[in-house]
Amino acid sequence: MDEEYDVIVLGTGLKECILSGLLSVDGLKVLHMDRNDYYGGESTSLNLIQLWKRFRGSDKPPAHLGPSRDYNVDMIPKFMMANGTLVRVLIHTDVTKYLSFKAVDGSYVYNKGKVHKVPATDIEALKSPLMGLFEKRRARKFFIYVQDYDETDPKTHEGLDLTRLSTKELILYAESLARFQGGSPYIYPLYGLGELPQAFARLSAVYGGTYMLNKPECKVEFDEEGKVCGVTSEGETARCKKLVCDPSYLPNRVRKVGKVARAIAFMSHPIPNTNDSHSVQVILPQKQLGRKSDMYLFCCSYTHNVAPKGKFIAFVSTEAETDRPELELKPGIDLLGPVDELFFDTYDRFEPVNEPSLDNCFISTSYDDTTHFESTVMDVLSMYRMITGKDVDLSVDLSAASAAQEY
Repeated sequence: MDEEYDVIVLGTGLKECILSGLLSVDGLKVLHMDRNDYYGGESTSLNLIQLWKRFRGSDKPPAHLGPSRDYNVDMIPKFMMANGTLVRVLIHTDVTKYLSFKAVDGSYVYNKGKVHKVPATDIEALKSPLMGLFEKRRARKFFIYVQDYDETDPKTHEGLDLTRLSTKELILYAESLARFQGGSPYIYPLYGLGELPQAFARLSAVYGGTYMLNKPECKVEFDEEGKVCGVTSEGETARCKKLVCDPSYLPNRVRKVGKVARAIAFMSHPIPNTNDSHSVQVILPQKQLGRKSDMYLFCCSYTHNVAPKGKFIAFVSTEAETDRPELELKPGIDLLGPVDELFFDTYDRFEPVNEPSLDNCFISTSYDDTTHFESTVMDVLSMYRMITGKDVDLSVDLSAASAAQEY
């Protein structure tokens, strides 16, 4: 460990592992350490025994849930946009060879006390109770527009300015929908998200990155000028020019910006009124709930190999506005139907307050309550730009991942 590295990365959360992989591919000498004896940090996946230990203080989950080893319960569950930034990063780094994906069955929205499918095609748009007659026509026209859209052919733009962010996001959503001809724009890895940090860790190792798990304390060292110069653990110091870490490793250089409340539910059935979908997202808009922030419902099941046959795992999450998650999350939990087991949890969200140009420390922000990865990857790409002074080339051939992702 007594060596000098270009970058030391602390924590094996998804953001840190993506950066470790990208920087190793760039030819930087990277040392990656974690105080835990497992990959994933806050974004790890747990089996049933690990989950019971964490939330119930017991290593004996009830037998009716099935074998512990058949569960991969993601602590920060998020779907990926099929045409989104994370998929582009996966293809750019060739990490797709370590992973298999499956399309998510549906995306729904809560409106006036009922759950409705978000239209995924021009035909669904015409049938949707979410829109009036004129809106249905406009939605159908938009779906057809996106199907015909070609970035290199201005004729297909019909005079729209596609550099505007809101338009870009709509195009991303619609193109992701078209990608797998499924019922939603999302995909999700088989065996859950715990595979993702490990896949980027393998990438880093292939390019010479060094990994050390179960390293206690990990004290960050600074020189007289206040710049990071190394990390000490178990009496040894590894020197470095730059440091990447999650907020827990430098608590005096971050500030609390919010709190996420979430519930984890185990069920033996799909979420009612979602067309028996085995994987689904439901968004409960703030206006429908009389809240300041939206609520998100995420569900996956044995079809993604994250639970035994017949079992479903649902997460309800939102930005906490009170100290009573049980009450706050009730609108989402009420949509689940009968629940076998239910856990409640809250975690604080932090963002960095340091100036990386002065201390060479690049700290990620905490994971938010949304059910997709776009904000997560934007943080990674911004950090990469600050560390290297350049952008990741994301102009990839998206069809390169199709074989792995079509199940």
